[in-house]
Amino acid sequence: MSESFFVLSGSMRMHDGRDWVDASAGDYLYVPPGGVHGFRNESQEPASILILFTPGAPREGYFEGLPGLADMTDEQRREFFIGHDNYWIQ
Repeated sequence: MSESFFVLSGSMRMHDGRDWVDASAGDYLYVPPGGVHGFRNESQEPASILILFTPGAPREGYFEGLPGLADMTDEQRREFFIGHDNYWIQ
């Protein structure tokens, strides 16, 4: 499955598998199938991105579970992320 990220508003730092790059409204990042990637908001302002999975993937459980992260223990968060193939990079 490939993933694409389109910045709708604000600014983000996006990892393209090699380096962190700055992205702002209108910028686009394509990640090929199996590609390492990540994104973070380092600004003090909100940012919005549109994420596209191709072909579509059953990711509803991941996104539905995100609001509950604050109430999880560290171990529960770790299991949640591993269960959804989500690994953090520095």
